[in-house]
Amino acid sequence: MRTRVFWTQTAERAVKTAAQALLGLWPLDQFNILDADPRLAGGIAAGAAVLSILTSLASTAVGDKNSPSATV
Repeated sequence: MRTRVFWTQTAERAVKTAAQALLGLWPLDQFNILDADPRLAGGIAAGAAVLSILTSLASTAVGDKNSPSATV
């Protein structure tokens, strides 16, 4: 069973990754903050967060089982 610390750290990583994905859209010509499609932006952010969570879960097989990090 995963610890509360694991899930807290995993959630922090997922939120950071989602924010980075949104900020990564900004320099694109198609992405204007005033005309942004919120469903598209939300979908990209949610997809990035899910991938971050899956990566954190997969990392427990490599490093410490109570840490979302692949390194010790």
